Amino acid sequence: MKFLIVTGLSGSGKSGAVNALEDIGYYCIDNIPPQLIPKFADICLQSNGQMDKVAIVTDIRGGDMFYQLDGGLEYLRHSGPDVKILFLDASDDVLIKRYKETRRRHPLDEQCHGSLLSAITKERAVLSSIREAADYYIDTTDMSMAQLRDTVTDLFMDNPDDRMAVKVMSFGFKYGMCREADLVLDVRCLPNPYYIPELKKHTGLESCVRDYVMSFEQSRELEKKLFDLIDFLLPLYRQEGKTSLVIAFGCTGGKHRSVTFAENMHAYLEEKGVRTRVTHRDIEVGKL
Repeated sequence: MKFLIVTGLSGSGKSGAVNALEDIGYYCIDNIPPQLIPKFADICLQSNGQMDKVAIVTDIRGGDMFYQLDGGLEYLRHSGPDVKILFLDASDDVLIKRYKETRRRHPLDEQCHGSLLSAITKERAVLSSIREAADYYIDTTDMSMAQLRDTVTDLFMDNPDDRMAVKVMSFGFKYGMCREADLVLDVRCLPNPYYIPELKKHTGLESCVRDYVMSFEQSRELEKKLFDLIDFLLPLYRQEGKTSLVIAFGCTGGKHRSVTFAENMHAYLEEKGVRTRVTHRDIEVGKL
């Protein structure tokens, strides 16, 4: 039986993650007290396979009871289920923005005398140990709800041929680093279409920009070397049991060179039969 503990910062997207898990066949329960986790696991184990994939959300909403989570996890690991922990996170600024937009109170609001930043800081401290113990980590700072759903689906959907799920991203360094990337590949060394007046307002999703970027010998040579690098790395990551990999291409604004290379890498991996998808952080709208 697969038993997934979903936890993380309040406002980081745990509800969205659970919705995605339900869509791929997980039996999900939100906001369960840690003391009830062992009893619920026993019920699942006695269900004769009817509840073979389970996800439960437990977090700071449980108050003082949340501090007993370690005991529940220890029991689970000795009782039979395959227990994994998914931790969701986001930057302080984004968490504050989400709370202001929803006008909801933080679970630690009263303890922190109405200071939202203090509540988030305290929650980070409380969750630090379980974050370190987590098997999966998702930073939703720059994600839309659709991107979060796709990420969770890639991580936890049944995959008979055990292929790694690869996410290829583009981003602009001027808007901040890509926090969720395993590999960051900087393509700012290449000629920039931004300074070509007829290309400035277009993106790497359009052939005019792609053709310009790839018209240079150094672009084609760099692409070949990066393809070779990924061909070398993927089998090594698989051997280490990694089930997902995020490859991020960065340029200055995240609209031209990085998008071109992300699209090319996505097409290359798809042609090789790798389960992959592509997103472009700084030309997409609808942040989570």
